[in-house]
Amino acid sequence: MSTPSAPYPPSGGFMNAVRDSSRLLRQKSNIKIESDSIKRLLVSPAFTTSFKRVSGYHGLAFPLNFVNSLAELNFLSILSLLNFASGYRVPLHKQSGRGAWDSIRALLFSMFLGSSTGSGDFLSGEGMKAITDQKVSELMGLSVHTEKPHETIIGITVGELGGPAYELVKLVTKTLNETGNVLVDGGYKDLGCFVLEALKEGEKVKIQKGTPDADVEVVLERLVRAFPGFRDMGEVDGQPIYCFKKALFLICGITVRFGSLSKSKSPTPPFPIPDITNIPICADNVIPSLLIYLGVIDLSESPESLSSLFPKSDLDSLLAVDPTSSAVEKKPPKEVPKEGPILTNDQAFILRAAAIDTCELIVEHARTIEVPPTQGEDGESLEWIRKISLLEIDTWLWAVAKDRSDYRKLERFVLRNTVFF
Repeated sequence: MSTPSAPYPPSGGFMNAVRDSSRLLRQKSNIKIESDSIKRLLVSPAFTTSFKRVSGYHGLAFPLNFVNSLAELNFLSILSLLNFASGYRVPLHKQSGRGAWDSIRALLFSMFLGSSTGSGDFLSGEGMKAITDQKVSELMGLSVHTEKPHETIIGITVGELGGPAYELVKLVTKTLNETGNVLVDGGYKDLGCFVLEALKEGEKVKIQKGTPDADVEVVLERLVRAFPGFRDMGEVDGQPIYCFKKALFLICGITVRFGSLSKSKSPTPPFPIPDITNIPICADNVIPSLLIYLGVIDLSESPESLSSLFPKSDLDSLLAVDPTSSAVEKKPPKEVPKEGPILTNDQAFILRAAAIDTCELIVEHARTIEVPPTQGEDGESLEWIRKISLLEIDTWLWAVAKDRSDYRKLERFVLRNTVFF
């Protein structure tokens, strides 16, 4: 059964709606977050020896020759719109050797190259409106057919449209078509033009109100209200829940990618840069799953439908230094991952809400945590833990899940037929 849609949060309160609804849903589901579990993670060798290195990886530096910053903004905006497919991670690995994020990045590269070579402007509003399943499957390099025995001829198999890859292609096509329709009807050349307008409006409101988060609120609200693909919200047992993962990812991406240009020799982008200091995390399936394995999200007193989902993890091993970090040889090639527990929409919303609230609590506890004076052979101070940000926690959890071979083997929960993560 699909989760009912929720009403929009009050104007100007979209970020608070993410935080408040997540905490309420987490508490209502009897999911515990203990301060001792948070401290155990923050002072663990797994965290302290990898955080500074891993939390700086965002995967938003593209090896492409954009004509200007606005073209790159449009590319980043569409990449954020299509930043889903986590439920198809295993089928994607089997077909292409790539996971969800790398598959979507490869699709955007193909769309960009196709547009640059005159094969069709897939990155424009008109191009997104007109793109077909066949073209998307071609650009993604996916086979969308399944083999089945012929109904009357023994020994003969026939191909027909179907299977996980076909489901994913249809989701991508629908998201592009819907977004293209909104853009064309609104008179926007592409998604980047819409985002540019929202950024300028947000900066204006921020100056008028004098509040640091006003610009983020404007951009977030405009994205969510305008495009179904950013409308990541629902109801669980009558309670609204707001995650807005992809819209928040886009706003963070703009700051990460363009925020440092003013400090370099590159031309300053012709649009305002949002202040993402207090922005909630971008909750997908990776972050809650990893927080469960690392012993921070405690499902032991939750309903059995949640508490029985994940196997018990070896905390001592997972919180220790990466056993392969000092290896001279390169880490072995990635294997096809094992499918994790398949969830309902409600279950996925609950765990994503728990992850959002957990990260808020991690940063809150980090501000006052008593840290050991030194760590490791070099005697490095751990005072930096007190200054970690939500974005850094978000990025560390997402990136370390790929960085450590033992973490990559941990099963992540699966939700199919969603365009939100």
